[in-house]
Amino acid sequence: MASTADQTTIPTTKSVRDRLKSYGQKGETYSEILERLMDAVDKGEFMDRMYRRLEEKDQFFSLDEI
Repeated sequence: MASTADQTTIPTTKSVRDRLKSYGQKGETYSEILERLMDAVDKGEFMDRMYRRLEEKDQFFSLDEI
């Protein structure tokens, strides 16, 4: 567990907090829930999705296009 000096506050709405809590297991901290969820996401898939979103916007061009 992180020390108090390593902790931070992330502002969010109550509905997002409650939704995050529903992903947790008994005794699990929000930090542990977030870490587990992030570990479950395939980073390659995430990056591909982000690149596709950038390509959909007119103001962005890939280096290959320039």
